[in-house]
Amino acid sequence: MTDVATRYGQGELQLPFPRPDVLHLSPLFAELRREVGPVVKVTTPTGDPAWLVIGYDEARAAFSEKGFGYYTHPDPANAPTAAESIMIGRPIGGPAIEIDMLHKRRLLTPAFTPKRMRLLHDWIQQLTDQCLDEMQAAHDADPDQPIDFHAHLGWRLPVLVICALLGVPDEDRDLTMELSDRMGQVGNDTDAIAAAGELREYMEGLLERKRGNYGEDVISDLARAQEADPNTFTQQPLAYHAAGLIFPGHETTVARMDFGLMYLLEERRWKDWLMEDPDGRIGDTVEEILRLTSAHNLGLLRWAVDQIDIGGVTIEPGDLVIISESAASRDPKIWDDPETFDPTRPLTPHASFGHGSHICLGQSLARTELRIVFPSLFERFPDIRLAEDVGDLFIRDDRTGGGVDRVLVTW
Repeated sequence: MTDVATRYGQGELQLPFPRPDVLHLSPLFAELRREVGPVVKVTTPTGDPAWLVIGYDEARAAFSEKGFGYYTHPDPANAPTAAESIMIGRPIGGPAIEIDMLHKRRLLTPAFTPKRMRLLHDWIQQLTDQCLDEMQAAHDADPDQPIDFHAHLGWRLPVLVICALLGVPDEDRDLTMELSDRMGQVGNDTDAIAAAGELREYMEGLLERKRGNYGEDVISDLARAQEADPNTFTQQPLAYHAAGLIFPGHETTVARMDFGLMYLLEERRWKDWLMEDPDGRIGDTVEEILRLTSAHNLGLLRWAVDQIDIGGVTIEPGDLVIISESAASRDPKIWDDPETFDPTRPLTPHASFGHGSHICLGQSLARTELRIVFPSLFERFPDIRLAEDVGDLFIRDDRTGGGVDRVLVTW
C-alpha cells in the first residue's frame, strides 16, 4: 500500500491540502485520484468528516444527484461543516428552505441569460474602459510604482457590474461591498453575522425606496414577483434573498480576472498569442482560465438526503460531500497535461460553474466580463507585465471566496 493510501485508510487527510503556489493545486489531488479513487474520505478544516469528490465524471454525477441538499440538511443543527463561514461551510436550514431557493433561481434566470449579456456588452465595455483610465491615471501619478490590477480592475469591475445589475445605487455601492466583504470572512462569525444583519437591513430600506418606482434591475424584478404573489418566498423574507445576491454576484469573477491575468503574463507567449487574433481566440482563452482557476482550497458543498453511491463509495444520509471543481477540471482522463495552461487545447466542458440544475446562474456574466477585459487591457497596455513573482502570493483562506489580495503589474 502506498503512503497516500495508508494515510487515506487512517483518515488522516485533512483539508486544505498544501499547494506549491496559487496557480497550481496540491500534487496530492493527482496522487489520490491515481492511488485511491475519484471519491476519498477527508477531514474538513473544522474537523468534521466529509467525502471529497475529485474525479470529473463523479463530480458531474454529484452535481446532478437529486439526493443531495444544495442548501439544506435533514438536521441542520448537527450537520457536519466545512468552514467557519456563514457564507459556505454549513447548511442554511432544513429541506423547506430548498423550495424558496429554487423559486429565487427561477426568477433570476432571465436576468443572466447569454442573450441578456450580449445586450449588456457595450455597457460593460464602457465600465472596463473607465477602470483602465483609472489604472493609467494611477500609473501616471507615480510611474516608478507598480499598479495593483486587483484593486483597479480585477475587483472593481465585477463590483461595478453586479451593483448596477442588482439595482444598488452608486452612492451605496461602497457600503454594500464593505458589508459583503465582512460577510465573507472565515473564522470571525460574530462580525460576519453582524454584517449579514446590516446588509439585510439595508436591503429592506432599498426595497422600500423602490416600491412604486421599480427599475429595470434584478432586485426590482424580485420585488415585483413578491407583490404579484406574496407566497413567492415562504421561508425567508425577500430582503434575505436580495442580500444573498451581492457576494456570489461578484466574488468568483474577481478571482478569475486575477488568475487569468497571472496565467496570461506568467508565460507571456499566451498574451501575445491571444492578441494576434483577440476576437477569434478570446473564447478559448477564457474557457482555459475558467478551467484552471482554483481560487479556494475547498469546493462546492452538498449534504446527502438519501443513501447515494458515487465513485465506488456509499454516501449515507447526512454526510457532507465536497465537490472539488478545481480537481475535477484537472482530471487526466479528460485533459492531457491538465495542470498546464494551454488555451489551444480542444474544448471540453469543465466543472468550474458546477453542472445540472444548480449550475452557476452568473456564468454568462462572468464570461462576458472576462472576454471584454483581457483584450481591452492588452490593447491599452501592450507592455504590461507582472511586477511580483506569483510564488510570493497566497490563497486567502480568511475569505470564503479565497483568491489573492493583489496582482501587481507594471508597463
